[in-house]
Amino acid sequence: MVDRLVYDLLSPEALRNPHPIYAELRKEAPVYRVIDPEMKVPVWLITRYDDSVDFLKDSRFSKDLGKQMPPGNDGGMMNDAAAAINKHMLMADPPDHTRLRALVSKAFTPRVIENLRPRIQQIADDLIAQMQARGSADLIADYALPLPITVIAELLGIPLADQERFRYWSQTIVLGGLRGENPDAVATAALEFIMYFHEMFDRRRAAPQDDLLTGLVTAKEAGDQLDPQELLSMVFLLLVAGHETTVNLIGNGTLALLEHPDQMAKLKADPALMKPALEEMLRYNGPVGLSTMRWALEDLTLHGQPIRKGDQVAAVLLAANRDPQEFPDPDAFDITRTPNRHIAFGAGIHYCLGAPLARLEGAIAIDTLLRRLPGLHLTVPASQIEWTESLLLHGMKALPIAF
Repeated sequence: MVDRLVYDLLSPEALRNPHPIYAELRKEAPVYRVIDPEMKVPVWLITRYDDSVDFLKDSRFSKDLGKQMPPGNDGGMMNDAAAAINKHMLMADPPDHTRLRALVSKAFTPRVIENLRPRIQQIADDLIAQMQARGSADLIADYALPLPITVIAELLGIPLADQERFRYWSQTIVLGGLRGENPDAVATAALEFIMYFHEMFDRRRAAPQDDLLTGLVTAKEAGDQLDPQELLSMVFLLLVAGHETTVNLIGNGTLALLEHPDQMAKLKADPALMKPALEEMLRYNGPVGLSTMRWALEDLTLHGQPIRKGDQVAAVLLAANRDPQEFPDPDAFDITRTPNRHIAFGAGIHYCLGAPLARLEGAIAIDTLLRRLPGLHLTVPASQIEWTESLLLHGMKALPIAF
């Protein structure tokens, strides 16, 4: 059976609905080696929930790009400029990871996040007003994207006028780097990013502001601080992680509601259900398809499959979150589902630091959408919606709506 499991994971149908493929892998080949269609290198995919949680917490796998990795197996990310902005906590093991996370975690405490609520609400209201004036919109470009980009840009203290550049840089460096496509464009985007933020850092050193950028430039933890490369990498991580996943959470969550009008009606009737509803949106069709890669630090065996030292391994979060061993009736979208121990934000020491901010942005964005646009509906069949050609980021290119 395993030998016959051959799929085009980046076909339009698989991108739109990968769940039948992942269900077959969970059942027949829970640890399965494929040639990653983006990086063009072998990778082991883990698809069951318990296995995924164990893997994400397993110290036998490393996040450090430079540790135990076969030469040339970098997915196109290791040109000098791109490598210079990948020295962040998502690509680090302890003790570096511990130190880097401690230096930035103060910016994401529950109190700091909750204090952002009024501003996030204002941004959502303003964007809705702009859409209402037109009568129709692309929910991604006109709402799901500008909301989190505005929030993270303001949090960092970066001019909002530059948000288009942020989007271009993150898309080019992350997706282009993953696919090994157009390395010159990846290098140029990374260099532009580096030059832009070197200038911003110099400004903050000369004239500190009350923003996260100043906090990172001056951050100290136990007498330690970020070196110049770590500083660049941390800002890049915050910009990318601070908006890409939330865009998909808002978009995918809204689509799930539109495709399940009974659940949408239930949520409109009882807005107090937003908290469990958001968790179900994260579980049902989450914003991230795969965990970021780990590399095996030693030879080991998982479900009878020999994982060799240096092999790349990833947990398929979308598959784990529909494992029937953990979630009864996993393909049903149920906004009252409880318990709901999904792993859309990962698990272990690399659990998403920005999860509380993403949850707050998602809840406000979707609640405001439902309240302000009661006639919200798709203007194209769901089967015609194009999805981003990526296994890592799971989201739509556009979501045409009217109200």
